[in-house]
Amino acid sequence: MESPVASRVARQAGIARHNVKNTAIRLTLIALVLLFLFFFLVIPLVAIFTEAFRQGAGFYFSSITEPDALSAIRLTLLVALIAVPVNTIFGILFAWVMTKYAFRGKSVLMTLIDLPFSVSPVIAGLIFILIFGQHSSFGRWLMAHDINIVFNVPGIVLATLFVTFPFVSRELIPLMQNQGTTAEEASLTLGASGWQTFLKVTLPNIKWALFYGIILCNARAIGEFGAVSVVSGHIRGLTNTMPLQIENLYNEYQFVAAFALASVMSLLAVLTMILKVILENRVKQGLR
Repeated sequence: MESPVASRVARQAGIARHNVKNTAIRLTLIALVLLFLFFFLVIPLVAIFTEAFRQGAGFYFSSITEPDALSAIRLTLLVALIAVPVNTIFGILFAWVMTKYAFRGKSVLMTLIDLPFSVSPVIAGLIFILIFGQHSSFGRWLMAHDINIVFNVPGIVLATLFVTFPFVSRELIPLMQNQGTTAEEASLTLGASGWQTFLKVTLPNIKWALFYGIILCNARAIGEFGAVSVVSGHIRGLTNTMPLQIENLYNEYQFVAAFALASVMSLLAVLTMILKVILENRVKQGLR
C-alpha cells in the first residue's frame, strides 16, 4: 500500500508536469500569435514606409504635397468630417429607438442595420448609380436641375454614409440594452425633460462606447474603396480619395509615390489604433 508521503509526492509531481505542459502550450501559442502579427502586420507596415522613403525624404514630401495627392487627402478628410458626425447622430437615434421603445417591425429594422456589412461595397455603389445616375428618371431630373450626385462629392459622401452607418449604432445597442430604461424613467419622473435626461443620464453612460463607434466609423470612412470607386468616376484632382489615388499611382507604375500616400493612410490607421487602445483602457478602468 502506498504511503501518504509517497502519494503526496506523486500528486505534486503530476501537478508540476501539468504546469510545465500548460506553460509550454501557452508560450507556443503566444509565439505563434506574435509570429503571425509580425509577418502580416509589422512587416507590411515597415515595407510601406521603407518603399515610401526609397528615393529620399525630398521625393516623399513632394509626393504627398503634389496637387492631386493634396486633393485626395482633402477630399478623404472632408468625406470623413461629413459622414462621421451624420452617422454619429443617426446611430444614437437608431440605438435609442431600438432599445427604449417596443414596436412592430423592430426585429426587421435590427436586421437591416447589418445590411452594409453583408452587401458588397461595390454593389452598394452600383445601387447609387442606378438611383442617381443619368439612366434613371430621378437621375435625369437631378441633372436637368444641375444637381450632380454620382461622379461627384455628394455621391462619395452617400456611399461612405451607407458603408459606415452600422458602426456607431452597433456599439451602442448592446450596451443600452443591458442598461435598460430604469435610469431614464427615474429622471423623467423627477421632472427632467427628454433632452436633459439624454445629456445628464444616457450620454454619460454610453460615452465610451460612442467614442469607440466613432473611431471605427472614421477608420472605415477614410479607408473605404469599393463603393467610392464605383460612384466617384475616378476624376483626378476632383473625386479621387486617398485609396483611389493610391490605386491610380500604382497602376501608372509610380510605386514610390503610391507608397508615400499609402504611408499617410497608415499613419491615420496607427493613430486610430492608439485612440482605440486608449478608449479600451478607459472602459476597463471604468468597469473596475
